[in-house]
Amino acid sequence: MIEVGILGATGLVGQRFVEILVNHPWFKIASVAASERSANKKYASLAKWRLNSPVPESVAELMVVTPEPKKVGDVSLVFSALPSSVAGPIEERFAKDGYIVVSNAASHRMEADVPILNPEANSNHIQLIEEQRRRRGWDGAILTNPNCTTAILTLSLKPLMDRFGITRVIVSTMQALSGAGYPGVASLDIVDNVIPFIAREEEKVETETRKILGNIGTPAEFKVSASCHRVATLDGHLEAVFVELKERVEVEDVIEAMKKFKGEPQELNLPTAPKFPLIVRLEQDRPQPRYDRMEERGMSVVVGRVRKDPALNGVKYLALGHNTIRGAAGCAVLIAELLKVKGYLS
Repeated sequence: MIEVGILGATGLVGQRFVEILVNHPWFKIASVAASERSANKKYASLAKWRLNSPVPESVAELMVVTPEPKKVGDVSLVFSALPSSVAGPIEERFAKDGYIVVSNAASHRMEADVPILNPEANSNHIQLIEEQRRRRGWDGAILTNPNCTTAILTLSLKPLMDRFGITRVIVSTMQALSGAGYPGVASLDIVDNVIPFIAREEEKVETETRKILGNIGTPAEFKVSASCHRVATLDGHLEAVFVELKERVEVEDVIEAMKKFKGEPQELNLPTAPKFPLIVRLEQDRPQPRYDRMEERGMSVVVGRVRKDPALNGVKYLALGHNTIRGAAGCAVLIAELLKVKGYLS
């Protein structure tokens, strides 16, 4: 078993990391870290547990430490659920000290030598680790998963880009409350309401999508336009996606491409990989967050209402994904599994 640490372990995404890793066949949680005010207390007494499952017994008694290499101890891999406001320098300290960091934070995503990995979409970008180590002179590495909205979007776009080519993408999102963390959005702001702005979200979607779906060092040629909105759903981001394609296609061809789509995680049979990254629903009223967000343990993106777009040479559809699993902790664990089979972890 490979012993791992979790930075920011008491937050909502940190809790998802605990939930996913506690029975993992390859990884064992050896250390949990949080802010200085949380240090030297047992995890169960600190984490305001917000998941349906109970706090795992194997983690409940762990003492929380501060997010410093010497405190986290002798692990080779750390998962970072730290807020972006503090994650950058902390993650760099770990990488300088030889740790591999798989981060959910935005701090390093757009740096040229740091890969944003959505493993079914761009697993080959993992080789940026070598360039990063050469440039920065460290033995560790920083890898990131995408913004939660981007993770869902890029998974749905990948088979279309590969088979038909993409000219432009327009996406309008309906994003769950858990995406804002805990305690998140005040009830007086969101009850009986939709909030039509999420700070920095649209910029992340527009830039990260092109980095993920481009070649290493070269963003994808197509443009992305995003409008992001917060709705009163607990989990599951729903995205209305409009795609202009380079080829004229039939809806049946698009559905076939999505249904048949698999990536390297499926070929390698990685433990956290869903059997089907994309699940296509044919009912007119699906996907819906309440019913579809937990497909394949929350690791699949569910697509529905695939139809031709009369305004574009292309298609439009709805894509739904679990934002704290596929869009955060689950994607990061999948990255770590890829690191292991590629020989970066021992």
